[in-house]
Amino acid sequence: MSEQDDFSIVRRDPRAQWIARNRLHPLHDAFSTTQETDVRGPSGLVRKNLHKIGFIGPNGIKRIDRLKGNGMQAKGRTAKVGATKAAQLPLHQVVKPDFYVVVVADMVGGRLTSHDKDVIGQGHKLARETEAAKPESKGAVLLVCFGEIKDTTFEQAGADRLLILDSSEYHGYCPEQQIAALEQVEQEYRPEYWLFPDSVHGGADLGSRLAARLGERPAVQAWTVDINSTTSRGAGGSVDITRTTPRLLLLAEECANQIDETRHEALPIALNTVDIVTQQLHDEGRVDVDPNAIPLAEAEFIFSAGNGIHNWDQFHLVAQELGATEGASRVAVDDGFMPRFRQVGATGTWVTARVYIAVGISGAIQHMQGIGQCDKVIAINTDAGCDMVKRAALSTIGDSEAILAELLVLIRAFKNEQGTDGEESQHAA
Repeated sequence: MSEQDDFSIVRRDPRAQWIARNRLHPLHDAFSTTQETDVRGPSGLVRKNLHKIGFIGPNGIKRIDRLKGNGMQAKGRTAKVGATKAAQLPLHQVVKPDFYVVVVADMVGGRLTSHDKDVIGQGHKLARETEAAKPESKGAVLLVCFGEIKDTTFEQAGADRLLILDSSEYHGYCPEQQIAALEQVEQEYRPEYWLFPDSVHGGADLGSRLAARLGERPAVQAWTVDINSTTSRGAGGSVDITRTTPRLLLLAEECANQIDETRHEALPIALNTVDIVTQQLHDEGRVDVDPNAIPLAEAEFIFSAGNGIHNWDQFHLVAQELGATEGASRVAVDDGFMPRFRQVGATGTWVTARVYIAVGISGAIQHMQGIGQCDKVIAINTDAGCDMVKRAALSTIGDSEAILAELLVLIRAFKNEQGTDGEESQHAA
């Protein structure tokens, strides 16, 4: 062998490579930093070192930053949340509408329901199709809301124009007065379409009254609609009925996609004059009922307990003060703390509450299926990473007994300050 021969042979260190692959090894950081992100393979191609890419999250799981610095960033084992700006949705404007699609919302509890937002989405679909049929015209969705309003998401929901009728004559059950206002809308705006949610919260009744007043033949339980034809559910949902799309529609849930890619002006408008109508039926207010007498499937406010409840007397007391219907997870039922008919979930009762408070429920898959149609979920749990906390719109992490004790104090203080009864406190919650 000649003197020019190179005896410096690069040898592989199996131990170092094993430590670099084992992120739980104490020397992992030291050995992993010696590896390059890009390496050249034996064929001469540059390849990614998959053991080097990414970072270790706070739970010890390796993550890859696919947002390129705009999401999670980490150095070593400490993950830091990058400061991200919420994306501003593009603004959809209709300066001078040539026609209107009017949506009359249920506004249960003063807020838009998921059904209302589905109907608004259908309104925009009809507006776009009408614009395509009449290229020179521009349409706007006019949202009509009655009674006390607590919602502030009209722009995100898709309202181009907003008519709020919240004076005293529109509070409570007043279909005659509402029809008088809608007749005035008909005279001033001549809508291309009238859309109502086909629901028990008032949309079906109000839409039927207006159809009779205007002499329209409405489509009910409509779920597939375009400007040419409408398909409705008939015979208890077992038969589809197709007809020419009428001017007034009572729409089923999930009739169209909700607006989520644009924000709208929600410009307020007002009617010229609306005659005050002498009501044939007088609303005498709400009647107190036992919340636990309401079936779970019909309850709008559910206070549900799981394995994390240790003081059951306290749980029942808080549910009573809130005016909520009691529910339970399967574990609580199997352990004998709650009756079987209180079980929420795929193996119990599917619920559609507007507010669902889960105390000490981690969120088994069957339970999560059962609350899939709930609007707002609030979680009280000691585990910040459980599925219920991930599903919840609001979460409180801590011992349930201490949190419920403080909640009980706040409820009673609120009642004493406002002078309200249990039912009013339920709606405030």
